[in-house]
Amino acid sequence: MSTKTAFRRGVNWLLNGLIVIAVGATALVMEPPRQAGAQERRSIIDMLFGFGRRRPPPVYEDVPIYEPRQRQPQQRQKPRKIKQKAKPAPVEPAPVVVEKLENAKKVLVVGDFMAGSLGDGLKVAFETTPGVVIETRANGSSGLVREDYFNWPENLPVYVAEVTPSIIIVSLGANERQQMSIGGEKEKFRTDRWLAEYTRRTGAFAALARSENIPLLWVGMPPFQSTAMTADMVTLNGIFRAETEKVGGTFIDIWDGFVDEGGKFVMTGSDINGQQVRLRGSDGINLTKAGKRKLAFYVEKDIRKLLGDAAASTQDVPGADGLKDLVVAAPTANEDILQTQPISLDDPDLDGGATLLGGTAPLTSGKSPRDRLVEKGEIADAPVGRVDDFRLAKPETVISNPVMRN
Repeated sequence: MSTKTAFRRGVNWLLNGLIVIAVGATALVMEPPRQAGAQERRSIIDMLFGFGRRRPPPVYEDVPIYEPRQRQPQQRQKPRKIKQKAKPAPVEPAPVVVEKLENAKKVLVVGDFMAGSLGDGLKVAFETTPGVVIETRANGSSGLVREDYFNWPENLPVYVAEVTPSIIIVSLGANERQQMSIGGEKEKFRTDRWLAEYTRRTGAFAALARSENIPLLWVGMPPFQSTAMTADMVTLNGIFRAETEKVGGTFIDIWDGFVDEGGKFVMTGSDINGQQVRLRGSDGINLTKAGKRKLAFYVEKDIRKLLGDAAASTQDVPGADGLKDLVVAAPTANEDILQTQPISLDDPDLDGGATLLGGTAPLTSGKSPRDRLVEKGEIADAPVGRVDDFRLAKPETVISNPVMRN
C-alpha cells in the first residue's frame, strides 16, 4: 500500500468519528430535562451504539393512574310470566233435593265392597225418587268363606229387623278366593270339596234372605283385571245364579257392562249415557263414580219394577211432576199384542183390499220371468222405452221429393 492511500484512509476515519461525535452531542442537547432522582450517567458508547443497561422509562408523578372499571356481573332477568285471567269455574246446577216420604220403601243392600259401590250408585239413581230409600250394610272384606271374621248368616236377620226392607240385594264374592275351614280342616280354594261347601252356604244364605218372603236380588260379580280372578268370578256367578233361582230370587248379570265386544276386561267403557268414561280404578278392582252408577243401572230397573208406583210416588211432593217419567211399566203380556197376517203379493185380499197400493189389478198367477228363463230359456221382453229395450224400431217410409231442375 502506498503512503498516499494510507493517508486518505486515515482522514476518512477521522471525519467519520467527528460526525458521530457531533450527532451524539446534538441528541444530548435536545433530550428533555428529567428529575434529578431519575437521571443516570451514560457513556458515549451507550449513546452511540446502545450498549449497556437500558434506562427505565420516565415516571411522572403528576399524571393520574388509569384504573380500568370492573364490570359487575349482570343478573339475568327472569322472563315475566304473563298472568292469564282465571277462567270462571263452570256453574254446576244445584242438585235437586227431594225429601223422602215417611212411608218410603226401603231397599237393603248387603255384601262386600262391591255391595258398598252398588249402594252408592243406587243412592244416586234414587236421589230424586221420594218413595225409595237405599240402606247399605256392607263389610268390605267379608264373604261367606270366613265366618270367623264376619258372619253374614248371623248379621243378616239383625239388619232385616232394623231396616224392614221391601227388597234385599246381595252382592259378594270378590273376597272368596281363599281356603275355607270345613269340619276343622283347611280346604284349598276351588277344590271339589270347597265348591260343594260354598254352594251349600250360598243356598242357605239365599234361603235366609227369602225366609220372610222379601224379594231377593242377587247381583253377580263383574270381571277384574286379573285373568285368574276373572275366571274364578265366572265360576262363582254360576253358583250364585243357580242357588238364587232355587229359592225364587232373581240373579242380575252385570258382566256385559264391564267387558268389550270380545268379552275382555276394560278399564274404560260406556256409561249410562253412552259416553266413554273410566269405569274401574287403577287397581283394576274397584269402581269409579261412573262405574258405580253403571253398576246400579242394571239393578235399578228391577227395583222400580218390583216397587211399582212407590218408585215414583210424587203426589205428595210439590214441584216433582217431572219425576213421573221415572216409572218403569211392566212389560206388555203376549195376549195384548195385536198380530196381523203378512200381505201376500199374489193375494192382496188378505188385507181387506182388492188391489195392491198403486196397482190397478191383482197380479196374475203363473210362472215368473225367472222360472221361464231357467226352465225354457225364454227372456221376457223389456217394456217399451226402458233402457234395456233393444228391439229395433220399424223402418219409416222415406218419401223422396223430386229434384226440381231448371
